[in-house]
Amino acid sequence: MPEPQPTAFASRPSLARRGADPKQERSARTRLRVLVGAAELFTERGFRQTSVKDVADRVEMTKGAVYFHYPTKEALAVAIVEEHYARWPKLLGDVTDERLGPMDTVARMLERAAEAFQDDVIVQAGARLQIERPHIDAELPTPYVDWIALLESLLTSALEAGELRPDVTPDKAARALVSAFFGSQHVSDVLSRRADVVSRWQELGTLLFRAIRAE
Repeated sequence: MPEPQPTAFASRPSLARRGADPKQERSARTRLRVLVGAAELFTERGFRQTSVKDVADRVEMTKGAVYFHYPTKEALAVAIVEEHYARWPKLLGDVTDERLGPMDTVARMLERAAEAFQDDVIVQAGARLQIERPHIDAELPTPYVDWIALLESLLTSALEAGELRPDVTPDKAARALVSAFFGSQHVSDVLSRRADVVSRWQELGTLLFRAIRAE
């Protein structure tokens, strides 16, 4: 199977400081602790209803200690969204290692992404912050475009391999799948706080893949 286009899920800067220095390792652990605490609150309350004091209380630190690592609430939001997007290249690597065909790779990627939306608070918070981006005075990555690029690449390979119906256009199918997937997880968030996001996507995904797979 051809490798997905390198532009899909382009690598983003790592948030953690690297190196063997114990002080740097402690700092990285502290930054992650703050990030997770902020992600929990942003997921529960949203950006505007969460203060830096709330984050400091959640992680049992002083406001000054939080500000040392993240100088503004906006910096916290950007860090969470960037970490949200950093999840996807690793997920793609894990799925690629399964050596599936292109169509099964698409299905597996979306299945694993649904699991991440159900279980990973960084993924959950990143999604909510993207929805609230008009209220965040910071530049955030453009959502969805990497997913569309990846799925279009894989579906083009599926078409060449005879796994995609010949009357299905890869770019249109990619946009439809991304719209359906992210719409499904949003509905699940609103109705059940994503407790059923995996099963809801399984229902919808079964219908969509039945419509585009070659017989």
